[in-house]
Amino acid sequence: MSALTASREALRTAELHRRIGWVREMQGLAIDALGPDAAVGELCRIMVRPAGPTGQTAQPDAEVPSVLAEVVGLKPGRVTLMPYGSVEGIAAGCEVHAMGADSQIGVGATLLGRVIDGFGEPLDGRPKPVVTSRRSLKAAPINPMQRPPIDRVLETGIRSIDGLLTLGLGQRVGIFAGSGVGKSTLLGLLARHVKAQGDAGGQGGINVIALIGERGREVREFIEKQLGAEGLARSVVVVATSDQPALARLRAAYAALSIAEHFRDEGRHVLLTMDSITRFAMARREVGLSAGEPPTARGYTPSVFAELPELCERCGMAPGGGSITALLTVLVEGDDFNEPVSDALRAILDGHIVLTRQLAHRGHYPAIDVLKSVSRLMPELADAEQRALAVLAVQKLALLERNRQMIDIGAYERGSNVELDRAIEIEPALQEWLRQSKGGVDRAQAIQALRAALASDAASAGRNTAGNA
Repeated sequence: MSALTASREALRTAELHRRIGWVREMQGLAIDALGPDAAVGELCRIMVRPAGPTGQTAQPDAEVPSVLAEVVGLKPGRVTLMPYGSVEGIAAGCEVHAMGADSQIGVGATLLGRVIDGFGEPLDGRPKPVVTSRRSLKAAPINPMQRPPIDRVLETGIRSIDGLLTLGLGQRVGIFAGSGVGKSTLLGLLARHVKAQGDAGGQGGINVIALIGERGREVREFIEKQLGAEGLARSVVVVATSDQPALARLRAAYAALSIAEHFRDEGRHVLLTMDSITRFAMARREVGLSAGEPPTARGYTPSVFAELPELCERCGMAPGGGSITALLTVLVEGDDFNEPVSDALRAILDGHIVLTRQLAHRGHYPAIDVLKSVSRLMPELADAEQRALAVLAVQKLALLERNRQMIDIGAYERGSNVELDRAIEIEPALQEWLRQSKGGVDRAQAIQALRAALASDAASAGRNTAGNA
């Protein structure tokens, strides 16, 4: 009886007629077609015209080559499509077949340890993973009144983050940096060593890593060197390299988010890392301009600033107990931290970690500028003692930064400023604490080491008080 019911349902939902259109015009990567009757976001297949006499059209059979495309815009009597592959062979008159399905991705535990593209196809040379279910790429964010509060610490294994920029389970954080400053290296350290305090899974949490617009060479290097075999075993890596069309890069980002939501709905704690969300915005700009949207700041279209919060709001704590902690790298164009995408994301996210080229040039890794970084949840997550240590450390670093030029040229004379003298005394120990070549440092040990680095300041203050007495 169940088989008969399933057959009836399949027959009821089956498409008994083929919706066909024809290519009329192509400008750049935007393809205008007369029909088919398709909705925005629906997938279509453009039948490439085979070599032959002029005017010959392709027949809709498996032997005819085709290009997958997606509907990105609508015009009177026409649809605008963008391809997922090469446009070579597409000509006016080519048939466009609507596929009658929205965009989905296969999800399940079989994806762990795999490297896939935005369609779930394997890139690691292994057989295609057998998924248990499929999930739509677009989903509504959780009702804000149903979100549990973020009250558990996320240990990253990075001293400067755990001690001065404490993060929480379900927080959304941006890693802002220019090119070549160490974003991917920091992401690799985080993916290998992050863990949630009080999580029964401990360090064995799930990672979903989206590599959007990366160089093909760097993808394998990141997986083998930065992530490692141990990190890959509990990760799903979704890849769309820089040479792929804009739609493929967008799809990979949404596919990674849908996979993360699947594990979150199972009650798991997921670390979603995306490198980079700026390239996602660039791909969205390319699609928007092709669909006829007006350009705004630096050519970004309005849809870019509409989709960024939609993407970020799908992360966070869930009522069922699961969570998605998002670490999104922001590629700052020309080291301008006030460019449109960076400025918009600072307002959307729950904190930002800034990596500066000046620190990287001094051999300071990770090149985190704690004076320009902030975690908006640290006051709720850290205890009073840690907050006091963090405030003291930041005060000393800020005092040194304000007087750096005078100290470097030798114009400062000891004894002129007691507070600055104390800051100069503890600077070597504090800088040593901020530098880190390997991850996995326990948070309690990191705070203890920070306390020891600042202890010389307390001793110096005691000596100064005794001398004045």
